[in-house]
Amino acid sequence: MRKVTSLGEADDPGPLAPTTYRAAVIGTGFMGRVHTHAVRANGGRVVGVAGSSQDKAERFRTVHGLDRAVGHALDLVHDPDVDVVHVCTPNHLHAPLSLAALAAGKHVVCEKPLATDAATARGLVTAAEEAERVAVVPFVYRFHPMAREARARVAAGAIGRVGLAHGGYLQDWLLSPEDDNWRVDPELGGPTRAFGDIGSHWCDMLEFVTGDRITSVSAQTSRVNDTRGAASRPVTTEDLVTFQFSTRGGAIGSAVISQVSAGRKNQLFLEVAGSEGSLVFDQERPETLWSGSRGRTALISRDDPALSADAARLVTVPVGHPQGYQDCFNALVADTAAAIAGHAPEGLPRFTDGLRAAVLAEAVLESARERRWVDVPEVEEG
Repeated sequence: MRKVTSLGEADDPGPLAPTTYRAAVIGTGFMGRVHTHAVRANGGRVVGVAGSSQDKAERFRTVHGLDRAVGHALDLVHDPDVDVVHVCTPNHLHAPLSLAALAAGKHVVCEKPLATDAATARGLVTAAEEAERVAVVPFVYRFHPMAREARARVAAGAIGRVGLAHGGYLQDWLLSPEDDNWRVDPELGGPTRAFGDIGSHWCDMLEFVTGDRITSVSAQTSRVNDTRGAASRPVTTEDLVTFQFSTRGGAIGSAVISQVSAGRKNQLFLEVAGSEGSLVFDQERPETLWSGSRGRTALISRDDPALSADAARLVTVPVGHPQGYQDCFNALVADTAAAIAGHAPEGLPRFTDGLRAAVLAEAVLESARERRWVDVPEVEEG
């Protein structure tokens, strides 16, 4: 497996290795900062930033030492100095900005959800294929080395046939009625909030680690707060989701998704149980992977000499120097650059994965609304 260490620099770069990664970052919030850091960490250049206003863009430009700030995203989308457009805006702008970037011949890294409905997401997949551009959705928890190790062990048959998977994704940042955010508004965030925002990450991790697909779901949704913010505006999107599922490979399982679980900051927890053993990955403790069997239990760390090649390539610092969320984004950008250069990095999440998340979200909402099991439509794997 080729190891990309920085943009344009690799173990065996070959004739297709990129010499530049010139990015436009659209969005000045937290995700815009994360994407900016990731581009620069890999030796790329952020050509400019676009914000919802010129003032916001200018403040971001000043803080991050960028060359250019604009109040209109299309000014950057059509800039000939831009190779890749990073879309880090509220959800309702993901599709139109991604489509504009693809039409302009740019590669795209679009934050999830790719679109707020499956039909639009499907159109984006088609647009990326027709444009022959690299189009990525940052399901970045895939880039934790120990998540890759879990995937490798399941694929190698180390835990036998998978029969059960369970876990959840818990946060508390919207616990109080006073807590508010644009994601709460379905006009900006889409019809699903907790599942669309973080449940999609959990399902992606489940399917990525197991190599299996959810085929049917039975879901419930709930709200703890029916109004939010100083104005006590009504809320229609969910705070909580619980769901059962079955998979194409015959496994069953369940998950709990919450943005109102007091004390839980960002716990993505996945346990996969097979006929010979079990594995547990906890995103808040990503340095180790729990492994269990009838005979013994163990913690696997990322300095294990038996680590799989794909996990080992994502290890960037010695054990004892923790790797975390930003490191995952850095790795995603490195693999995006490798894909642009014509290589095929293992596990890079594409627009097809964003479509998969949209299809799952619609199935979950339909199941909760109609109080029944719902089959999940197939999505061609990219």
